[in-house]
Amino acid sequence: MSTVYEAAALLPDPAELRVHLRALAVLDATIGDDPQFCVYAFNADWGPGEEAALMDNGSGDDFSVLFAPAGVLIRGFDHESAMSPYGTDDEEVWPGVVDEVPAALLPLLNDPAFRDEGLDFTRVTVCLWRETGDTAWRAGSAIDFPVGHESPDGSGFLLHLLTDRSPETVQAHFEDYYERPVPLDAVRHVLAGHPVTPAIAAALSPAEVS
Repeated sequence: MSTVYEAAALLPDPAELRVHLRALAVLDATIGDDPQFCVYAFNADWGPGEEAALMDNGSGDDFSVLFAPAGVLIRGFDHESAMSPYGTDDEEVWPGVVDEVPAALLPLLNDPAFRDEGLDFTRVTVCLWRETGDTAWRAGSAIDFPVGHESPDGSGFLLHLLTDRSPETVQAHFEDYYERPVPLDAVRHVLAGHPVTPAIAAALSPAEVS
């Protein structure tokens, strides 16, 4: 079973995670030929002193990684998860998932952007956080996961490119999504945080595909 606890052990420190998420957004925007089909985005002006990395696969699954002075909060939602508020009788967030989020990070979790219209709960099945100065990622300590699911909270696929950050894995993701070859050297370049040069942009551009 893959859960938030395995994800917490595999995530890098916030600075490295931020670089990686920015790179995913850059790769998506450069490889794709239509912004509306991009899955990854990065908003450097989400709020005062805040940045947001966002993923939305267009099929009802999404995550946000919010960087703020108080720390970093990761919120993910798997719409098919047995832990979805929509799948429970009382339409409540699954017990234990967000109960221990530090008070300083609660405004990030409760952002209206992550609530569906007319509903009084945050869209979340997986949540992690790391306060500024902390040395590890945290998650609810007493989550009773439903049995019979490989990834009951959706963390296994939602955070796949955050827990496995290898250029080969990222390359495979974009080749599968865009159904065309993506040069590994160009992926490595962007993931390393280097600027997108005209040569790299040309190598990744769909215009280069015959």
